[in-house]
Amino acid sequence: MPYLTGCLDSLLAQSIGLDRLRIVAVDDGSTDGGGAELDRYARAHPGTVTVVHQPNSGGPAAPSNRALEAATGRYVYFMGSDDRLGPEALARLVACADEYGSDIVVGKMTGVGGRYVHQALFAESGPSAPDVGLYDSALPFTLSNAKLFRRELVERHGLRFPEDMPVGSDQPFTIEACVRARRISVLADYTYYYALKRRDAGNITYRAGHTDRLRCTARIMDHTAGLIPPGPERDSVLHRHFTWELAKLLQSDFPALAAPVRARVCEGIGALADAYLTDPLRDLLPVRRRVRIELARRGAAEVLVRAIEDEERNGPVFALAGDGRAHLRCPGFRDPALGLPDRVFEVLGESILPALASGTELLESAWEQHGDDLALTLAVRTPLTGDTSSAVVRLLPGALPKSADGPGGRQLPPGHDPPPAAGRFTREELPGGTVLRARIPVEARTASLAVRLHVRVAGRWYEIPVRGRGKPMPLARRWRLDDSYRVSARVDARGRMVVRTGPMFPPRVPWPTRVRRRLAALLPGGPSARSSARSSARAKRK
Repeated sequence: MPYLTGCLDSLLAQSIGLDRLRIVAVDDGSTDGGGAELDRYARAHPGTVTVVHQPNSGGPAAPSNRALEAATGRYVYFMGSDDRLGPEALARLVACADEYGSDIVVGKMTGVGGRYVHQALFAESGPSAPDVGLYDSALPFTLSNAKLFRRELVERHGLRFPEDMPVGSDQPFTIEACVRARRISVLADYTYYYALKRRDAGNITYRAGHTDRLRCTARIMDHTAGLIPPGPERDSVLHRHFTWELAKLLQSDFPALAAPVRARVCEGIGALADAYLTDPLRDLLPVRRRVRIELARRGAAEVLVRAIEDEERNGPVFALAGDGRAHLRCPGFRDPALGLPDRVFEVLGESILPALASGTELLESAWEQHGDDLALTLAVRTPLTGDTSSAVVRLLPGALPKSADGPGGRQLPPGHDPPPAAGRFTREELPGGTVLRARIPVEARTASLAVRLHVRVAGRWYEIPVRGRGKPMPLARRWRLDDSYRVSARVDARGRMVVRTGPMFPPRVPWPTRVRRRLAALLPGGPSARSSARSSARAKRK
């Protein structure tokens, strides 16, 4: 309560009609008035709402099994009492299953209140995908039981939920159903399911501790291994559990665990890695998660704590090699006591743009004047060390190219002693990354110039936003006879620093020569100013 009321209302409002719908609600020993609320709905909708009361079982598995025993329809659909359905959800799902003979239909889900729901399956399926495979799609990352199941499939294979699993009990059921199904369809043309995160984070998934989650994940992986023989197909499903459930056990809350709990978590992850982490599967894992799992596998809990804490403080740091490879530089990297191969730390076919972008910041910026010339000077920190010779700074006018090799850009060359008005950048490697210092000439013209940092890591070009820090730079002005202009540097909504120049005054009819000479005398550095300077010098000598 009060989420239960919204859930029931969304079911009773289904466009499929109450004559085609039966709701089986299981009161699992609730203590917040939920049981009385269910009875109220059952009295108001006899024949549609059936209520089963039972002592609290500690998880959703037992209530789901009791509901299956009472179900009589052609299809079953499972819902958490916190969530709700879109008004047309059941009608659309049933129509799809009837049209294509689908045993399972997955409708698009979305998170509410900060609840995370993986979207890759819906993104890759387009509006609809009548036949989706378990092994060649993102389906393993969408394993909740919030799907339409043909009840004949469920009963033919005796599918039930393991009642001794407080979390994740829907995954063995869903995985086996997907393995047994003749056809699985995906609908992404409508929001079918709204998964709500409660304000008190009281969802069971958010309450479970590390050891419970580890035990349940081991049960899921063992069950999967019993259904799918070793090979690429098993790897494609277990990929989800290494990158999601196991990796989440090694996040920022891991260092705060008691030392014995950390040891048990590492031991359990190590056992699962020894059993199921093949070399091809290991190479598929994102480098940061791969490194943490391998450190846990070695039982290096203290090294793992240092690696997590370092990354929390400074972000990930990547070491570039001269051959174009890149490695995550963290505790354990090339530590002879651990003996982990460099490949564990290597960036392999993944985009690390989010990590690079989050660790890149603008340290300082200023205007630099040399006679009549103006330049923007910047210091930018990027989380890269080692051979950063491929890091470049580009000054791009007008429209921005889609890639670092796009036309229209002017790359700044490296150099430590450039002429005062020339554009250059230098590097300074520090323990937490590399500082790039750039001098970018600004021309007296009406234009927009985007400062973009491009780096090449593991054979891939990245554009890293130059994120601003502190107050915007003051407006600069250059006073000239015919082309006085102003210039500003701001960070736009996308995080890029953009330099804009424009005329100080609107264009006018050319002035007569007499007026031009008079104006020239009044401008800074003009004849009047030089005469005044000479007078001041003579006064000082006297």
